[in-house]
Amino acid sequence: MSISSDARFWDRTSRKYARSAVADQDGYQRTLDRTRALLGATDRVLELGCGTGTTAMLLAADVKRYLATDFSPGMIDIAEEKHRKNPVSGLKFLTAAADSSDLEAGQFDAVLGFNYLHLVRDLSGTLLRIHALLSTDGLFISKTPRLGDMNPLIRLALLPAMRATGLAPHAGAFSTAALVQHISQAGFDVLATEIHSTRGNDFRPFIVALKR
Repeated sequence: MSISSDARFWDRTSRKYARSAVADQDGYQRTLDRTRALLGATDRVLELGCGTGTTAMLLAADVKRYLATDFSPGMIDIAEEKHRKNPVSGLKFLTAAADSSDLEAGQFDAVLGFNYLHLVRDLSGTLLRIHALLSTDGLFISKTPRLGDMNPLIRLALLPAMRATGLAPHAGAFSTAALVQHISQAGFDVLATEIHSTRGNDFRPFIVALKR
């Protein structure tokens, strides 16, 4: 599969994805509250992999400007439908990936990536691009499934089989320690690594990193 086939996968599943409920609503609320506490009213924020825009709609009113992007046109279509029904000042949706020419270096005070980094094909390159997009002392805030810490049967057998048959997109398998190392090597100081789950095991660390 390629990046274009990944985008087509998310286009096909966008309506089903939009109907799905958050499994751990309290944990999600904790992530929203923690993120709000890190953002300021004058901040320019970029969200990568925004999906159908739920998080963007909830956070955008707290900052000056919020650009929510996804490489799936189907996801962005749904996000824009939501926005037309409930407009939020300063919020804009755009079909784009991190390397899009529409995104200028140094123009964002914070970049967010929730359930995103494991889906990119070039993790190191994407993190370097995020570093470039941030202004001086900008924050990168992420929450990423750590597939490398999951059951090996799922990681080594089930997921590859699903990807091979088109039932799942590309997904990188790395541990929390490996992800933190990648972020640090891209020019960030990792300030916090947290778990926001309120039920069972959570394989999605919430990481706050400061641009060096």
